Amino acid sequence: QVHLLESGGALARPGQSLRLSCVTSGSRFSIYGMGWFRKAPGKDREFVATIDSRGMSPYYADSVKGRFSISRDNTKNTVDLQMNNLKPEDAGLYYCAKGLFGGGNVHDYAYEDWGQGTQVTVSS
Repeated sequence: QVHLLESGGALARPGQSLRLSCVTSGSRFSIYGMGWFRKAPGKDREFVATIDSRGMSPYYADSVKGRFSISRDNTKNTVDLQMNNLKPEDAGLYYCAKGLFGGGNVHDYAYEDWGQGTQVTVSS
């Protein structure tokens, strides 16, 4: 069974940065695309960023493009999300997910394993 563990969530002021990290168990991490999603109170879970198995072709939601950056280290089984210039609307529970395939994907149904999430709060 694959386990994903997110970390790095915290309280940040608008304009500040946070870096989320997700470590994944299992020896086949390097063949799957990975993604980050988030859920704010009262809203549906939404796509944030995705990256393919080789660490290429990152893709972002329009709302975070230019501010967030996804990366992965296949030697450490980790995928990170660097979040810069945070806004109050970035607040939520951030989930890391392992894809069904090698490519990245914006749809949550393309992911089979999920972490428990890490909380990001953005407030002045």
